[in-house]
Amino acid sequence: TATQQFRIVVFGNDLVPPTLPVSLLGYSDGRVPLPRHFSQNAGGGAGSAIAADNTPATNAITDAGATLGRVLFYDRRLSRNDRVSCASCHQQQFAFSDTARLSRGFAGALTARHSMGLTNARFYTGGRFFWDERAASLEDQVLQPIQDATEMGLTLDDLQTKLSLTTYYPALFEAAFGSREITSDRVSRALAQFVRALVSVDAKIDRAFGPNGVPNFPGTFTAQELLGQQLYTGRAGCARCHGTTAHISDVTHNTGLDATVTDAGAGNGRFKAPSLRNVEVRAPYMHDGRFATLEQVVDFYDRGVQNNPGLDPRLRAGPGPNAPPLRLNLTREERDALVAFLKTFTDRTFLTDARLASPFAR
Repeated sequence: TATQQFRIVVFGNDLVPPTLPVSLLGYSDGRVPLPRHFSQNAGGGAGSAIAADNTPATNAITDAGATLGRVLFYDRRLSRNDRVSCASCHQQQFAFSDTARLSRGFAGALTARHSMGLTNARFYTGGRFFWDERAASLEDQVLQPIQDATEMGLTLDDLQTKLSLTTYYPALFEAAFGSREITSDRVSRALAQFVRALVSVDAKIDRAFGPNGVPNFPGTFTAQELLGQQLYTGRAGCARCHGTTAHISDVTHNTGLDATVTDAGAGNGRFKAPSLRNVEVRAPYMHDGRFATLEQVVDFYDRGVQNNPGLDPRLRAGPGPNAPPLRLNLTREERDALVAFLKTFTDRTFLTDARLASPFAR
C-alpha cells in the first residue's frame, strides 16, 4: 500500500541546455525602438500600430524577461513527453506559423485549427488571442497550449516541477524577476514578453519610409507593387480590415468562407486574423488552412465570398443584410499586383534574426 506519492521526472536523453551569450541580447523598446512609421495611421481607420499595442503596464518587455521567454518558447521540456515546444507549431522561418494545415501535438494528434502566425502579435487593440479570441490576453494565451491535452499535455504543477529541476532556469528566472522562484505566472509573463518581441520592421514596405516616417512608395516599389498598394488601400478594400503600418486586423470578422458556418469561431463564424506581415511565407491560410497560396486567397476575396447571415457588411455589395456578397471583378493583372504588394511585407531579417531563433543546439 502506497503511503506517500511524489513525482519522478526523467528528461528525454536528447535534450541539451540552451546556449546564450554572456551579455543580454536586446528586446526591450529601449534597445530595439519601434520605427517612426509605426506611430502613423496607414489608412483603414485603425490608427497607428503603437496605438494598438496590447502590452500591459505590468509586463513591459525587458531584455532578461524576453530572454527567459525565448528559452521557454523553444524548450521541449514544456511538453509532457519532451517531444514538442511552442516553436514546433510556430516556426521562425515561416513567420512563427506552421506549413501544415493542422499541427501535431506531443502524442501525434492534430490540432483543431491552423497555427496562427505570431508576427506583430503585440499590436491588436482588443488584446485577445487565438482565432476565436477565447484568451483575454497574451499572458493568458501562452499557458493554454502547454496544458492542452492535444498540444503539449502538461499541467502547470508539473511544468513548475520540471523547470525547477533544470540547471539553468533558476538563474534565468532570477535575472528576469529578481528571485529564483519558478511559477506559472512568471512563465506566462516571460513567454508573453518574447512573443511581443516578434516585431517585423525590415520588409521592403518598411524601407519605403524614411527616418522621418514619410513614405516614398513610387521610389521604392515596382510598377506592379505600386498598383497592388493602390488596390490594397483603395478599390480592393484590404486596408479596411488590415490597417496600420503593422498590417493588423481591427476586430474579428465573418469573411464568408462558407455559406453555412461550420466553425463558430468567436461567434457566428467570426475569426481574428493575424498581421499580414510575412504573409508570403506562412501558407496555408485561414483558420483551417484551406488556401494553399496567396493567389487563392486573393481569388477568394475577388469573387468567392459566400453569403451567410453573419457576413461582415464590408463584404456585401450594398447596405443591409440581404445585399449579395461583394464581387471586386479584378483583372488577372490586378490580382497579380495585389499578391506582389503583399510580398513586400516579407522581412528576411526577421525570419533569420538570431535573437528570435532557438538557443538549443541542434
